[in-house]
Amino acid sequence: MTDAKHAFRSAARLGIKATAARRTELEKDRNALARRLLDKHDDHLRFTTDVRVPFDNNPAEREIRMIKIRQKISGCLRTLTGAEQFCAIRSYLATTAKHDIGLLDALTRLTNRRPWLPPAV
Repeated sequence: MTDAKHAFRSAARLGIKATAARRTELEKDRNALARRLLDKHDDHLRFTTDVRVPFDNNPAEREIRMIKIRQKISGCLRTLTGAEQFCAIRSYLATTAKHDIGLLDALTRLTNRRPWLPPAV
């Protein structure tokens, strides 16, 4: 076992021990988290041993973060229709980027009614 895995497991065990009484809701939540971390330590640390695995596994959250920021900062997207249109464009651009299609090329194709589509599997 690597030093990082050992340290991770030790920290989880300390967390379980520290919250073993589970007197409050917070202690219950922390104890449950520490147990999950210990039980699933290989999953939590997979990015350290497999270069194909990203540091986080939440690209979907990153995709919607922009809309939340846009709502807060500029006050835009007050209607459901506007938000849906924004999300559709962001989704299209995110997909094209994952397939190495340039942003300008993707938008040009889209405005010329020749949108890029991923290859059929």
